[in-house]
Amino acid sequence: MSYDRYIAICRPLHYETLLGSRVCLHMAAAAWGCGFLNALLHTANTFSLPFCQGNALHQFFCEVPQILKLSCSTSYIRELWLIVASVCLVFVCFVLIVVSYVQIFRAVLRIPSQQGRHKAFATCLPHLAVVSLFLTTAFFAYLKPSSTSSLSLDLLLALLYSVMPPAVNPLIYSLRNQELKAALNKLIIGQFQKQ
Repeated sequence: MSYDRYIAICRPLHYETLLGSRVCLHMAAAAWGCGFLNALLHTANTFSLPFCQGNALHQFFCEVPQILKLSCSTSYIRELWLIVASVCLVFVCFVLIVVSYVQIFRAVLRIPSQQGRHKAFATCLPHLAVVSLFLTTAFFAYLKPSSTSSLSLDLLLALLYSVMPPAVNPLIYSLRNQELKAALNKLIIGQFQKQ
């Protein structure tokens, strides 16, 4: 998504040649393939872990850190290496997103008209907001020390990074729609007037 925004803003005349349907298909296939491979490796490895502390997880779905807490042998080291590899992959993607947005913001700030800058920022900021929400909550969930772990905090963090980004994604992207903004303003103003 950030590459799409980068091409649309920084190289608009080359958009069709740099981001045709074949390139989009390859990028989507690469993202889905990496996600599937990552999930497959984690799943295969967690099935091979011996559990000595029962098999009950206090989560609404199986989280790798929660499964590792139930493991009783040193074989969880393999899973930790997979987590490190996943974090490295996510970090590389994050760096590429940041580099893309730095280039985008540099190009947008060179736009002479205020309206042009506003329109360019309006197309980029929703994507940046959703990605930031997902990454920060996922980092807190996976990288917090286990000593500060509590059942309610683990459930809250899992809920935040798994439910919140998909839930607010349509809302954030639709806030660019003027009719929706007007309806939300009427709703909010109406609530304040009732109080």
